[in-house]
Amino acid sequence: MNIAHPFIDGNGRTMRIWLDMILKARLKKVVNWQFVDKELYLQAMERSPVNDLELRTLLQENLTDEIDNREIIFKGIEQSYYYEGYKKDDDK
Repeated sequence: MNIAHPFIDGNGRTMRIWLDMILKARLKKVVNWQFVDKELYLQAMERSPVNDLELRTLLQENLTDEIDNREIIFKGIEQSYYYEGYKKDDDK
């Protein structure tokens, strides 16, 4: 999905939200993105078109069944901005 999506900005955020919605519907789990290391994630994403095992392993290690926990969902969206290089106001 990340490769096929035609927009650069928001590409990763869209993909991560889409992935969480699929995982929630099919597995009753979501990724707790707060525990997914930025550098490991970005490296795994770069290599995923050739081999997605590294990415799948990284995400599987951080799955949670707390699918109705709003903090996990909103912190996941916040984490998406961090992955893309944005900083929180208190991180100036």
